[in-house]
Amino acid sequence: MTDFDIPSFLKTLSQRAGVYRMFDADNHLLYVGKARNLKNRVSSYFRARGLNAKTVALVSAIHHIEVTITGSEVEALLLEQTLIKEHRPPFNILLKDDKSYPWLHLSDHEFPLLAYRRGRRGGTGGKFFGPYPNSGAVREALNQLQRLFLLRSCEDSYFQHRSRPCLQYEIRRCSAPCVGLVSREAYQRDIQHTEMFLNGQSQQLITVLQDEMLDASSRLEFERAGELRDRIETLRLVQEKQRVYGTDRNMDIWALVEFQGVTCIHRLVFRDGRLLNSKNYYPDNLAGEEDPLLLLGYISQFYLAGHAAEGLPAEIIADIDSDEMTIVLDALRQQFDRSILHSRGVRGEPRQWRAMAEENARVGAQTRISGHQESLRKLERVSQLLGLDKAPRRIECFDISHAGGEATYASCVVYSEQGIASQRYRRFRIRDVAAGDDYAALEQAVERHLIRMQEASDLPDLLLIDGGQGQVGRIQQVLERLSITTVHLWGISKGETRKTGWEFLWAAGARQPIIPDAHDDGFRLLQLVRDEAHRFAISGHRKERSRSRGQSDLENLKGIGPKRRRALLLHFGSLKNMRGAPREEFAKVPGVSQKLADQIFAQLHGEDRSV
Repeated sequence: MTDFDIPSFLKTLSQRAGVYRMFDADNHLLYVGKARNLKNRVSSYFRARGLNAKTVALVSAIHHIEVTITGSEVEALLLEQTLIKEHRPPFNILLKDDKSYPWLHLSDHEFPLLAYRRGRRGGTGGKFFGPYPNSGAVREALNQLQRLFLLRSCEDSYFQHRSRPCLQYEIRRCSAPCVGLVSREAYQRDIQHTEMFLNGQSQQLITVLQDEMLDASSRLEFERAGELRDRIETLRLVQEKQRVYGTDRNMDIWALVEFQGVTCIHRLVFRDGRLLNSKNYYPDNLAGEEDPLLLLGYISQFYLAGHAAEGLPAEIIADIDSDEMTIVLDALRQQFDRSILHSRGVRGEPRQWRAMAEENARVGAQTRISGHQESLRKLERVSQLLGLDKAPRRIECFDISHAGGEATYASCVVYSEQGIASQRYRRFRIRDVAAGDDYAALEQAVERHLIRMQEASDLPDLLLIDGGQGQVGRIQQVLERLSITTVHLWGISKGETRKTGWEFLWAAGARQPIIPDAHDDGFRLLQLVRDEAHRFAISGHRKERSRSRGQSDLENLKGIGPKRRRALLLHFGSLKNMRGAPREEFAKVPGVSQKLADQIFAQLHGEDRSV
């Protein structure tokens, strides 16, 4: 392999579902894969042993890897097959037979048959519904739909020669239209209900099933309630709309995210309703342009210079003022004789696509930040900011989290020359400390950690405390007690305004803090490490509080009371299903707005929405 920094890349990967693409040194696509958990799946290619010869050959040719986060594993599967069919990567063999997607087919008959079909066959009458992610999902859906609506499952040749009901009628899986036990009008009503459901107009049906489930539960018929719960979940999964195939328009979606001094622009390319490309760009913003102007300039140069390999889109979705964008659209019309529409993507499906582009841009920026060379540069900036003799090789930051003294937890997060070192993160459950005594809790956690590090001769170079002069003074006593003189000690505290960018930096023994430039790269790194310590401490505290109170993580969601919690459980069935559902599914729950849906989704996946 080349100088591809594997450890740094793997540390930045999301644990969300998505698609990964492996390229060689000439930027040729080698392999496309999908994953339920991108971090776990991609990491498996780089383990020390257990790889077969073909995988070793693939890994040895990798120059770099790109990822696209999707809303769900289903979307990842559909996007994976689209990319394989489009690009034919040499290491992809399983889907090279161009096998079609599975569909549900409603035949053109007086008593229509609802059946599984592989692909949309030309000349076949009736209606097709799909595509669906895999044959197992379709067959399970078909099984449930036949139970719901008692539709026939036999082919026409069998149907036409029946003289008495078959076993499907006896087990309540068919209404026996073959022998006239159901009228044509009644059967057509069932067909209409089936079509409504398959067209995504089934919320009324799901509401009825939810009422039945609650009624069965109140009558202590828990087995029946469980069956209805599973049926609701199956129905929800079947009707789940796929954003990857959610439109037949040709459009490009652009998003820009600036994070810790790194700017990433992401472009999603839809052609004929299929996501054909997804790519990150990292422009140098030497002039310090504001984000909308930088994005506008990049888009204009991209199209006017002919870099759109897929051709010009019919529509561009980007969060840019319409008046500013009009100039670019006029220039494209004059140069290419093409009229292109523009939307900011503030509502409906365009909003979902723009959010998808923004999420991938955010991941791209974080990946770039954690690169090895970038880490070395930022550590050097830290040494300049703090006046250290040399750049620290490893920074460890501590923070405390509790709720009125309950379930106190301390966290230790690490930033090294390879970037964020999550494998070295530690949490400390605080014991025998008075409720709310943050100084004593912090002292206990730091002392326990430093004793262990001292025994292993693995002390950090810089110890960062989330706190001010008081906290730093208390930890200075710990260092003196342990006779540790090689560790630099600093604190970072919020200023009087409590706003990000106005923090103070406290050296051990100093009477006055350093007030750094908010745009200093070293200061931004210290902010990043402090924020990560805060996040890690809060997550540990919440888990401990849930265990002590016997609560589920669902009860810790902000903005969710008993009524909405009940609605969420009715809609999804379980917390596990909620974590696996796409973002837009939460907004379908009664009483949950789009803003609240975004907040719930972010909390369930441990995401920091402040980026």
